[in-house]
Amino acid sequence: MEKVTLKAELRGALGKEACKQLRRKGRIPGVTYREGKKALSVHVDSKDLWHALHTDAGENAIITMDISGGEKDLKKTVIVKEVQHDPINDKFVHVDFHEISLKDKLKVNVPIIIKGEAVGVQEESGILTQEAWELEVECLPTAIPEHIDIHVEHLRIGDSIHVKDITPPKDVVILDDPEHVVVAVIPPKLEEEEEEGEEAAAEGEAEEPEVIKKGKIEEEEGEEAPGKGTEE
Repeated sequence: MEKVTLKAELRGALGKEACKQLRRKGRIPGVTYREGKKALSVHVDSKDLWHALHTDAGENAIITMDISGGEKDLKKTVIVKEVQHDPINDKFVHVDFHEISLKDKLKVNVPIIIKGEAVGVQEESGILTQEAWELEVECLPTAIPEHIDIHVEHLRIGDSIHVKDITPPKDVVILDDPEHVVVAVIPPKLEEEEEEGEEAAAEGEAEEPEVIKKGKIEEEEGEEAPGKGTEE
């Protein structure tokens, strides 16, 4: 597991306006917390945070945080628990750091990487469908895998790989439902039938106003008939 160092400073002023001022200076407000301990309000450099999150380990990188600005400098081992982004420009807004012990197990999500091309796709024109993109695992921080590889070369149409079929790295336990399908190869006909069904439903909705209109005309014609008979 890749380790990185991140410099942080304790926040003095709190509140929305103070956070806005920090962001204008390229600093991202955040908190560092651990159960049973008081949370620390900190801020970090936006560029440093970006680099910390873009190692091979992603958001599961073990971070050594050097915190200054207090009576004495602090050093904490943390992982990123949550990052908030601006919905418009996707810039960092806030970050939560979870203080950890390298001796205690923790639960994290690890990305899945599909390896190879299924024989059912190459030779049978099947379609590979991926139902999960990450797995929840439990392990020591130093044993967190950067990703879990799943090889699909042997899959034919109708075959699938469940969570229970995946062998995790040593000292890592997968917590997801063992019966959950991760990846499968399905016949192309199923997809075609779904598309045809959607097209038929769309055509039916488009024709419905015409049917209503026709019924209205017939109703109007039925109302006119008695009137004509009276005139005659």
